[in-house]
Amino acid sequence: MMLVLMSVAVSLVSCIITHWIYKWRNPKCNGNLPPGSMGFPLLGETIQFFAPYRANNISPFITKKMERYGSIFKTSLVGHSLIISTEAEFNHFIFQNEGKLFQCCYPKSFNEIAGRDNLVSAEGFMHKYLRNLVMNLVGNETMRTKLIPKVEKTICKNLQRWCGQASVELKEAVAKMEFGFGAKILLSYSESKSSKNLRQAYADFQHGLISFPLNLPGTAYRKCLQGRKKAVGIIKSILEERRAAPETRKERDFLDLVIEEMKKKGSLMTEEIAVDLLFILVFAAFETTSTALTLAVKNVGEHPKVLEELAKEHEAILRNRKNTDQSGITWQEYKSMTFTHMVINETVRLANIVPGIFRKVLKDVEIKGYTIPAGWIVMVCPPAVHMDPKEYDDPFVFNPWRWQGQELNSGSQTFMGFGGGSRLCAGAEFSKLQMTIFLHYLVTKYRWRVIKGGDITRIPAVMFPNGFHIQILEKNTIPKDAGAT
Repeated sequence: MMLVLMSVAVSLVSCIITHWIYKWRNPKCNGNLPPGSMGFPLLGETIQFFAPYRANNISPFITKKMERYGSIFKTSLVGHSLIISTEAEFNHFIFQNEGKLFQCCYPKSFNEIAGRDNLVSAEGFMHKYLRNLVMNLVGNETMRTKLIPKVEKTICKNLQRWCGQASVELKEAVAKMEFGFGAKILLSYSESKSSKNLRQAYADFQHGLISFPLNLPGTAYRKCLQGRKKAVGIIKSILEERRAAPETRKERDFLDLVIEEMKKKGSLMTEEIAVDLLFILVFAAFETTSTALTLAVKNVGEHPKVLEELAKEHEAILRNRKNTDQSGITWQEYKSMTFTHMVINETVRLANIVPGIFRKVLKDVEIKGYTIPAGWIVMVCPPAVHMDPKEYDDPFVFNPWRWQGQELNSGSQTFMGFGGGSRLCAGAEFSKLQMTIFLHYLVTKYRWRVIKGGDITRIPAVMFPNGFHIQILEKNTIPKDAGAT
């Protein structure tokens, strides 16, 4: 009798599991779902999505799916049912219907990393409120009147310090420079004057940022969460110290503005929102810009005609200055650097620093005979559009001239390097400003040569597994051995 009962129990469990797997692989839909596969229950196809790959290319995972299913397909990543769109027209439709059919929504694991109240995931009025605060820090007027000389001073100081060293690992050096600058204008934090190692906390956070979201001891994801906890703790302590201190500061930073907002009657700004905002802004201040700038230097150095045109533009700016005593770049000069902006756009297009933009479907959406159910997440895939030969001739080739005559200061249906729709990155222009000033001084005062490294791995974020080591020399210095750019 016991054996019979055990046999029945096993059969019942087997039926339940089989039914569960069937439901997982065949999600309910009031219509026809886009084609695709859902992978294993819960795990989905997460491992395949995060598998590293080399060089400037589209993810093999995405490529295989496109070849098999077309430009729109279903999958499951980190426990979420997803539709991935690699089609420019549908992506544009998604951004045009922000707040109507779609709303910003990132996987739960992202919000655990970035914070529940982070700027990226904020919606509606809260997103507008936080974005307006950030624009007080990096808006055009602030850049024009306050930030240009500060950026210049930082870049010139670091280039001078790196000059003549046997080797500089550019990605790490630029990230350190950008971190120092960003932490200063945000929090007035100085690593040399503080006992709190905020940079190390972010290094731990960054280590597991793009990893499988498994919160177990020894995993990269656990290390990422621990890094976030340390960084948040330091930022919170700085906030508390500032709130308790008398207001005698001569130079205001972003934290002062945040504290003012917190004091206003009925303000939306709480301590939790303030800490999450500051946490993500400090990270954004150094990570994406340092990656893009490293790739820009790498690409320019590998294309002599681009370097020649770039140097010509910047040397002409120096020659055309009416005031010979002028020591720094003006806003007008920055805006006139057309070829430099073309180089930056092309770098960002190839870099594909943003592997996916996520939107939640608010109600059933019909597209190309398919139905995308309400509650699902759509992932817009910028790399697939940026590398589409229908949109860009020879898409894997670094060619800044392809941007000639095109709009360079915003996103479009085929360019999402800084996001898309109404949620373009608030700091996009500031990032471009920093890259432009760096390239200006690099090509007018210095020359460089690659020592080693430069290989690119994507997971899907851009990584330099062997670094990118260069030697920087004064422009009129001839190196003892050949190879200087």
